[in-house]
Amino acid sequence: MSERATAAAIRAGDRAALARAITTVESTRSDHRIAAERLVGELLPHTGSALRLGISGAPGVGKSTLIEALGLFLVGKGRRLAVLAVDPSSVRSGGSILGDKTRMGELARHDHVFIRPSPAGATLGGVARRTREAMVLCEAWGADVMIVETVGVGQSETAVAGMVDVFLLLASPGGGDELQGVKRGIMELADVVAVTKADGDLAAAAGRALSEYASALRLMRPPADGAPATAVSVSALDRRGIDGLWAELDRRYVEMEGSGALARRRAAHARDWMWGEVREGLVSLTHNGPAAETARRLDEAVATGALLPAAAAQQILDALGGAR
Repeated sequence: MSERATAAAIRAGDRAALARAITTVESTRSDHRIAAERLVGELLPHTGSALRLGISGAPGVGKSTLIEALGLFLVGKGRRLAVLAVDPSSVRSGGSILGDKTRMGELARHDHVFIRPSPAGATLGGVARRTREAMVLCEAWGADVMIVETVGVGQSETAVAGMVDVFLLLASPGGGDELQGVKRGIMELADVVAVTKADGDLAAAAGRALSEYASALRLMRPPADGAPATAVSVSALDRRGIDGLWAELDRRYVEMEGSGALARRRAAHARDWMWGEVREGLVSLTHNGPAAETARRLDEAVATGALLPAAAAQQILDALGGAR
């Protein structure tokens, strides 16, 4: 199927065509990369209207349970949803280990939902290198809410914050002790912090944690292109607080859209995307291009202590055509 035919099928709502297209986008084969670039270019003009939501949190905080509860709420309101769940990679196969479709069974069966687990691979931050292209395809498919779920707390937050409109950080109901374990840098990236598992025996602890996070967020400097972060509590198990969470996420999106902050944030993301591709391309060219033999020789010299890493790096850049 040609790129134009695939694009037409995706825009018509064909989930199978969307899945095949994302497989092509994620491929490292040179012919697939050419096809993927053509396809993304074909579909890019038909995107941009979806709310792009990043969700992360420590393992065990209930990301998949929350996404399923939120997703079911949204499709009940007539929304179309796409979830790109970036999972840890298998050491042997390179494939996705956790497989969020198995953890969001009810949501995955809905006709207006597309869920795609993607292996993080070796990409820094745990966000698949081609997640941005996959987001374009999903939006062209008709998703008006686009969720990117990351592996967990760490560098993945920085990566996902660089491609979404609103970033949601999930936190366990552990009160002050839990707050001490959350890095300030991660808190500063969040637009909304949601304390999960606010039910049963953990309800009181969730209330205390909510107060702790709300107080901490008030002390932080708001982002340059958005309002101060807020904190809410939810119970995905009982489906309580989901409507309030969505109201807060949607409110922030609408306010950013009205103030021009959304356009500025997306412009910054587009620049980051371009330079990220440049960096990845330079690394690939170093290992596979005309300078590959020089790079291997310099790599060995650095490993044996015969050459300083900075000097070796400059020689590689010179070999690629760079200048001091």
